[in-house]
Amino acid sequence: MKVALVHDYLTQKGGAERVFELFCQHFPEADVYTSLYSASHSIDLGQHRRVHTTALQAIPGSVKYFRLLAPFYFSAFKSLDMRDYDLIISSTTSFAKAVQKRPDATHICFCHNITRFLWDTDTYLRQYQSYKKLYPFIRPIFEQMRQIDLEFAQNPDLYVANSSVVSDRIRRVYHRPAVTINFPIEVDNFVFSDQKDDFYLVSSRLISYKRIDIIVEAFNWLGLPLLVIGTGPERHYLEAKALDNIAFLGHVSDLERSHLMARAQAVVVAALEDYGLVPIEANVSGTPVIAYGMGGVLDTQVPGKTGVFFARQSPEAIQAAVLKAAAMNWNYSDIRDHALSHFSKHAFFKQVEQTIEQALQKAHDPTHDPTHDQVINSVY
Repeated sequence: MKVALVHDYLTQKGGAERVFELFCQHFPEADVYTSLYSASHSIDLGQHRRVHTTALQAIPGSVKYFRLLAPFYFSAFKSLDMRDYDLIISSTTSFAKAVQKRPDATHICFCHNITRFLWDTDTYLRQYQSYKKLYPFIRPIFEQMRQIDLEFAQNPDLYVANSSVVSDRIRRVYHRPAVTINFPIEVDNFVFSDQKDDFYLVSSRLISYKRIDIIVEAFNWLGLPLLVIGTGPERHYLEAKALDNIAFLGHVSDLERSHLMARAQAVVVAALEDYGLVPIEANVSGTPVIAYGMGGVLDTQVPGKTGVFFARQSPEAIQAAVLKAAAMNWNYSDIRDHALSHFSKHAFFKQVEQTIEQALQKAHDPTHDPTHDQVINSVY
C-alpha cells in the first residue's frame, strides 16, 4: 500500500507540525507533500526524505509571507498529482483537505481545527493585529473562500479530530462525521518528579486570549511564587501589572522547561483551548493542572486526579482553584501514569492504526452505503 502524508505548509514549528513530524516518523516510507517548505524553519523530516511542494514554492518570499497566499492554497493542493497513492493522510487546519485522490483510494484527514480565519475570523485576527486593519478589504475574499472551504471539506473519507471541541466544529460547520483521537506529546522530552518546589508555573505565549492577565491578578492577591515561561506582545503589560512574587523568564531551553514542569506545585492554564498540549506536558511530568474547565481540558484532565478546574475566567475563580489544589493530597505517580496511558505516541498510534484499518475495510466493502453514515463524536 502506497501512502502519502500531506500538511498545509511546513514553514514553522508549532503543535500541528510536531504532530505531523510524528506521522513522518511512524510512516518512514511515505511520501511527504506540502504547499511550502522551509527546512530551516520547520520540523526535521530526515536528511534523505524528499518533500514535494506546490507551485507556490517558486514565488519569491512565499515562505516568509505564507499567510498572504491564503486565496491560492486550495487550488495548489487540488493540483497535486496523488493518483499513485492508496492511502492519503492529511494533517490540516485549513487547506490540505483539498487534495484529490483516486476513487478507490482512501483519504483520512487529521483535522486540528476548521479553517479558523474563515469561520472564526474575529478571534483569529486578534492574534495578528497587522492583518486586522486589512479585513474590510479582504472580507469579500473570505466570504468566497468559505464556500470553497466547505466544498473541499467534503473530500476526505474520514475526519479525525484532536479533541471533542474540534470534532463538534467539524460536524457543525462542515456537516461531516468525525471521530476524536487526542493527539500525543513526546513523553521522552519530559522528566518526572514527586518532589515539588514552592512555585506555580505558567508556560504560554503571552498573547491576549491566553488570559495570563487574570492569572497575574490572582497571584498578586495570593502572594504565592509564580514563574511565567514564554514571550509575546503582552509581556511588558503583564510585567508592569505583576508584583514581586511573579517572575517572567521569557524563552527557556526545553531542558529547563521540563525541569520547571516537574518541580512546580501546579501548572496554571486560563485560556479556552481547542485542545492544549501544556496540561498534558504538566501531567506527564507528574504535576497537576489548574485550568479553566472548558474546551480541550475536558478531554485531557480528570478533576481531582490530574487537576482542578475553575468555572469562570476571573482572578477570583483562579484564587479559589489554587487554594483548593494546595489543600489536596496529590498522587504524582498516578498523574504521570494517566498521561502515559492516554497521550503517549504508543497510545496514539494504536488508535490511529485501528482507525485506518476500519476506514480501509469500509472503503472496500461493496455493501457499504455512505449515505447511511451517522454523525459521530466518540473518543477511542
